[in-house]
Amino acid sequence: MSAAKQKISRRPISGVFLLNKPLDISSNAALQKVRWLFRAEKAGHTGALDPLATGLLPICLGEATKFSHYLLDSVKRYQTTVRLGITTATGDVEGEILKQRDIPELTLEKIEQVLEQFRGDLQQIPPMYSALKKQGKPLYELARQGIEVEREARSITIYQLELLDFTQNTLTLDVTCSKGTYIRVLGEDIGEALGCGAHLASLHRTATGHFDLIPEYTIEYLERLTEAEREALLLPAYAPVEHFPQVQVPEGRKSYFCNGMESNIEHAAAEQVLVFDADLCLGLAEITDKKRLVPKRILHLDK
Repeated sequence: MSAAKQKISRRPISGVFLLNKPLDISSNAALQKVRWLFRAEKAGHTGALDPLATGLLPICLGEATKFSHYLLDSVKRYQTTVRLGITTATGDVEGEILKQRDIPELTLEKIEQVLEQFRGDLQQIPPMYSALKKQGKPLYELARQGIEVEREARSITIYQLELLDFTQNTLTLDVTCSKGTYIRVLGEDIGEALGCGAHLASLHRTATGHFDLIPEYTIEYLERLTEAEREALLLPAYAPVEHFPQVQVPEGRKSYFCNGMESNIEHAAAEQVLVFDADLCLGLAEITDKKRLVPKRILHLDK
């Protein structure tokens, strides 16, 4: 097929699609595929999953990208399988095997005693195989050159760590955690605490913020639908912050708000509110203690 025939016309569509990302594809590749299917002018994802990982990857289209950082910073939930007795260079199945050790006899009581150490507020050292940067260079680039640099421990929170199942050499865990948590490192640390080391065999994200995974929302599913059917699956552009308090724009002040101008409003002070004109979301604002409505993020929606 010629390049001319492959070219599609982009459009200013806005909304959020809750993609179930498949295995062996990068988050950016998945994003570009969804963007192409919706013919969206602009798109962004809300927290990368490694090619090894599957599950929920909210895709923000158009004006929804103005709220994507709220999901980047949100609590995440995963189901993961940790393989015991083997450590790898990357902390997952894709890395070179570094060491193999005997696995102690596992009991439910012994596993629970170890897991209890990893619940709550923790300090976690990020892995070398990560996108974090040192003097402008991603750590994974240094790691591929065999260079290891010192990394500062970061504060994370494990809100829930539940054992779903175990065998003699695997643990299957349900993990709810804060932004910045590396499940690979958590798996490695649990393996060390058991005295045998470990690496991640699988990772599946089941929730991001207030969004839960919808298993059937795959790329293949989108491909089978008409354009109208795809659009019907989109959540509103403000969906990442739909739980924020909502106010109506003062009468006659819609154009002021949309042009970034303040207005008086009879409402208690609030740091973040969604502003509506009837059913149309105009954007995000602050209400000061002097009852001034101050626009913070303005949405430009056709409908």
